[in-house]
Amino acid sequence: MKILVIGSGGREHAIVWKLAQSRVVDKIYCAPGNAGISDIAECIEVESKNLSSLLDFVKYEWIDLTVVGPEDPLAQGIVDIFQKEGRKIIGPTKAAAQLESSKVFAKDFMKRHKIPSAEYKVFTSYTHAEEYIRLKGVPIVVKADGLAAGKGVFVCQTYEEATDALKLIMKEKIFGSAGDRVIVEQCLQGKEVSYLVFTDGKSIIPMVTSKDHKRLLDNDEGPNTGGMGTFSPNPIITPELEIEILETVIKPTIQGLKQEGIVYKGILYAGLMIVNNKPYVLEFNCRFGDPETQVILPRLETDLVDIFMAIAEQRLNKIEVRWKTDASLCVILASEGYPGKYKKGIPISGLDMIRGLKDITIFHAGTKFNEKGQIVTNGGRVLGITALGKDIKEARQKAYGAIELINFSGMHYRKDIGLNI
Repeated sequence: MKILVIGSGGREHAIVWKLAQSRVVDKIYCAPGNAGISDIAECIEVESKNLSSLLDFVKYEWIDLTVVGPEDPLAQGIVDIFQKEGRKIIGPTKAAAQLESSKVFAKDFMKRHKIPSAEYKVFTSYTHAEEYIRLKGVPIVVKADGLAAGKGVFVCQTYEEATDALKLIMKEKIFGSAGDRVIVEQCLQGKEVSYLVFTDGKSIIPMVTSKDHKRLLDNDEGPNTGGMGTFSPNPIITPELEIEILETVIKPTIQGLKQEGIVYKGILYAGLMIVNNKPYVLEFNCRFGDPETQVILPRLETDLVDIFMAIAEQRLNKIEVRWKTDASLCVILASEGYPGKYKKGIPISGLDMIRGLKDITIFHAGTKFNEKGQIVTNGGRVLGITALGKDIKEARQKAYGAIELINFSGMHYRKDIGLNI
């Protein structure tokens, strides 16, 4: 069986790594991939947004299954294009992917279907948004409507922070047309959790729970990022709370979309705030989370290909998904300056020293080979160091122990992943 994975980050490396363990996979391609992925898949120089070239490749190479990692191709409608050509692909259609590609669509959808979320208002005018913030007071959350690589949400503690966020989005257009509309919403106070499920539009299979750390600095300080680390399981999600999440968020979302003529197939990710033991949706993602994937897939025992094929053929209810009891923890090593401007092309040392370590996997996020054949930095988030252990404490010790062997100039990482559970 031949599989194509689309994307170039740590999430895609984790997907490729898991697929490579399948008994039915003969060959994996990744477009465009990265230095780490090239160890286990053939990387092809096609960008993930180049949908026509990706389709041509799938036809030419007789690819049996395509897996979409990032959000952009889903928002562009890659699933619709591939399905029209009779090609198996994992991910929701363009209409379904609006849950992620438009925060306004998601908020309005949740309101229609009574899915718990923060109170909000949508604005196209800077002046009106600014007046609303003054009226509501702080803390308050300002969000760009469209895709912004995980950086379009501003949790503002002061009036100045809120108006600065508005200026960046609406006046300076740092996210382009994604900031044509903004959402200003109530700032929920509670515990933040990630909850992911597999679904074929009819059946739902939950994944093991996890917690992402969005802020750049220890103690959840500093700007929001794409994610600085994660661990699984998340002890905040009790069996009772999991039932609540499924009944009040996940099932009504899949059923609500179906009522609106949209069949959702693929991975659904809910970013939730738990307030007084009740879940409220902060955001939806229509694909695997990054870096949640780097702790979820190492715990998966069932063949990932079996799950993907069951999703594609709408027979997920026939699959039994099994998980390891081990805990897992991932720490992201980032470039100096991230999530702002950062340098690329900095050599990374120590990767070979980790290769043989038990229970440690390195997932490459932003890496490439330079002209000398060295692995160098090529992104804001560079590497994800994932460890398995009998509990989170042991996984944490192993991950941070491995990090001591790795170095690149300006390397930044949080020291508190998995510490304050």
